[in-house]
Amino acid sequence: VQLQASGGGLVQAGGSLRLSCVASGRTFSNYIMGWFRQAPGKEREFVAAITSRGGSTAYADSVKGRFTISRDNAKNTVYLQMNNLKPEDTAVYYCAVARYGARWPPTRDGIAYWGKGTQVTVSS
Repeated sequence: VQLQASGGGLVQAGGSLRLSCVASGRTFSNYIMGWFRQAPGKEREFVAAITSRGGSTAYADSVKGRFTISRDNAKNTVYLQMNNLKPEDTAVYYCAVARYGARWPPTRDGIAYWGKGTQVTVSS
């Protein structure tokens, strides 16, 4: 199983980025998928999650109204559209697949698979 994230980069404050994460090795259409992030010296934290068919989403308070998570099960892909980025959004972003039956929204302990991460840097 592999989760390959892409779309990170350097952007000025107020800018936008769209992260993508393609899952391979199995189908995750029945699983919750999400994004976490980890800034230097900080713990990995929840950013957003989406249920298997996309009917429900959840966001960290710090990104509500700015980030949007979506998925395309036909492509085994989850996306994170990030708008109005702030310097405090700077982190490595990890896509994740939750364990079947994990609590909602998922916590780090409820994650079955992690992607390798993609760096997002927001300059002021």
